[in-house]
Amino acid sequence: MFKNTLLIATLALLFSGHSNAQKRVVSMGTGGITGVYYPTGGSICRIVNKPGALHGIRCALEATNGSVSNINRVQQGLLDVAIGQSNWVYHSYKASHENLPTAKKIRASPTAAHSDITLSSLADADDVPTPTVANYPLRTLLVLYPEYFTLLVPKNSAINSFDDIRGKRISVGPQGSGSHATMDELLQKKGWSLDVFSQVLNLDTAKKASALCEGRIDVMIYIVAHPSAVAREATQDCESRLIAVQGTDVEQLLAENSYYRWAAIPGGIYRGNKTSVDTFGVNATLFASTALSEEAAYSLVKSLLENLPEFKSFHRAFSHLQVKTMLKGPFAAPLHRGVIRYYKEVGLM
Repeated sequence: MFKNTLLIATLALLFSGHSNAQKRVVSMGTGGITGVYYPTGGSICRIVNKPGALHGIRCALEATNGSVSNINRVQQGLLDVAIGQSNWVYHSYKASHENLPTAKKIRASPTAAHSDITLSSLADADDVPTPTVANYPLRTLLVLYPEYFTLLVPKNSAINSFDDIRGKRISVGPQGSGSHATMDELLQKKGWSLDVFSQVLNLDTAKKASALCEGRIDVMIYIVAHPSAVAREATQDCESRLIAVQGTDVEQLLAENSYYRWAAIPGGIYRGNKTSVDTFGVNATLFASTALSEEAAYSLVKSLLENLPEFKSFHRAFSHLQVKTMLKGPFAAPLHRGVIRYYKEVGLM
């Protein structure tokens, strides 16, 4: 999977060739190269950069720390498009979480202020903040695939539930990742803090499996689509076990936040983990801001959806994707005006 990930990214660059030299470059923020965001972004760029494409954009891939980092960089105008967890896109759009920047409501240019329409039950049209130079409001491009709150422990660990991880050595991912931020949110709901653990390491995704298998941590936590290269490494190298994440605190978290939903990691996709494991999850969302032009957003979404069968062949996490689900709410932020244009063109709006 790691080699395939790098191949996809390489091909995305190769397909951008000389014929695209005059095209508008659209930067794509992803995640760590061993996660699923990176090959997802690479696959999107590969589709957008196909030889002979008549649109005026070229997709350029960037590895990042993940969701929260991507959101901050898109809002600051440092990335054009990115992938992120729906919960953190929602929080940033609503300016409802301390880990994310607050959008300032000031007078903006008439072309940028309220040019997007929302179909979302999560984001209301008259709640749209107007953009500033340094903080552009977010917009949804597409709903991608489900992501699961994933907890892995060594084969012979005595840990059998989330409550058992108290006092253990854990890795929750780097600062700026959605995994780290979601873990903070769950701990707050439980009345815990990171201080209840004997050690907390903010390891990059690529280093988590080896740390678990080498005994440097007791618990590996991250949010990811499955199958995942890192989970496969951990289960193959040291027969790690998936642990269910459930209970009254999780139930309350989901009841209070509509962007979370119950989920189950399928059994049989990882060595030694034959039965499904209950947990909760979010959707991976392709997003931009009002700074992205209507034409660029339209071209990107049109290219991807009109080549969806090819895109689905690039990774097993994409296998269930359908146009109607990728364009279906509730959305974490209002739809970009370029997406609305595509909706209307294909008769979905």
